Amino acid sequence: MSESTQIIVGVILLIGVYMLTRRVHAWQMRRAYTTVLKDLEQKEAFDPSSAVKLPYAKVGLFRMGTRDYRPKAVQYMTQTGVAVMTADGKYYLRERNGSSKLEI
Repeated sequence: MSESTQIIVGVILLIGVYMLTRRVHAWQMRRAYTTVLKDLEQKEAFDPSSAVKLPYAKVGLFRMGTRDYRPKAVQYMTQTGVAVMTADGKYYLRERNGSSKLEI
């Protein structure tokens, strides 16, 4: 193979790997979002009086192991208005039905 062909193949592979990692990241965020949503629905946290603490809502300073996407999903849910955080750090869903969609 000539040098220019090797460079072109290398760039194409690099772009492919980048796109694959973006897809995996989006898939993991979507999975974390649905996990948090189901968790709040199972605990029936639908108003401030039934709000619950989520142990994974805060990002740990010294975390070990694989990346946890749930804190980012909780942050996204509160920013978009799907979930609400009370003054004492508890969370509840704004809507009862499971019509909340994730758009990444």
